[in-house]
Amino acid sequence: MMAKYGKSVQRSVKRAMHKLKEGTLISGKSGTRVKGRQQAIAIGLSEARRKGAKVPAE
Repeated sequence: MMAKYGKSVQRSVKRAMHKLKEGTLISGKSGTRVKGRQQAIAIGLSEARRKGAKVPAE
């Protein structure tokens, strides 16, 4: 069964991926630049969860 993601989650992940490709995406705590695709997706999902979007559990 596939997980269902809302539109706001898709926008959040898209924004994170765009910032990754620009080279401006930083991780929250350490402040280092993110280089991995999976890490960028995780950051987008995490931001969407904080905003209350429809995201499946981790």
